[in-house]
Amino acid sequence: MTLRELLDRFEAEMARAAKAGVEEPTACALATAAGRPSVRMVLLKGADERGFVVYTNLESRKGRELGTTAWASLCFWWPPIHTQVRVEGQVEAVSQGEADAYYAVRPRAKQISAWASRQSEPLPSRHALLARAREIETAYEGKPIPRPDYWTGIRIVPDRIEFWYGNEDRLHERLEYHLERGVWVARILSP
Repeated sequence: MTLRELLDRFEAEMARAAKAGVEEPTACALATAAGRPSVRMVLLKGADERGFVVYTNLESRKGRELGTTAWASLCFWWPPIHTQVRVEGQVEAVSQGEADAYYAVRPRAKQISAWASRQSEPLPSRHALLARAREIETAYEGKPIPRPDYWTGIRIVPDRIEFWYGNEDRLHERLEYHLERGVWVARILSP
């Protein structure tokens, strides 16, 4: 099994989830641990032979945790098809060019939010956040909004991928693939 074959399988499952009506099949739980585990939902923005990419504010809690430990995991759950995919691996930043290219195609409101939100920091009120967004919007009126230095992509370079298929009899199917000396090794796990 190659990583490309695993990615093809992942993409096929994601397409199957979308066809089954999953509203946001790219939504996944991102888990980090910097002494204490933490998990939150994010959107997958790309997957290829280099890894699985999500974007974040590096000054947020998840950004700080990703900077502290070089490991993370993703978990996709698609209830209509009773399928879960788990991805684990080391973390690396995407290139500045990749981050700039993705940021450039984001809707303007999302570019503004990248500047306005001091993600994970205490906020005096919702009004303060909205006022900050209006300030950014005014400052860049009629101009492109540059990508903040602290906003970039994180790539999880997989060394373990698991496909889980649920069955009513609880005899679920678990197929794990892990990287061992540069080769993807498959094994079936007990449910």
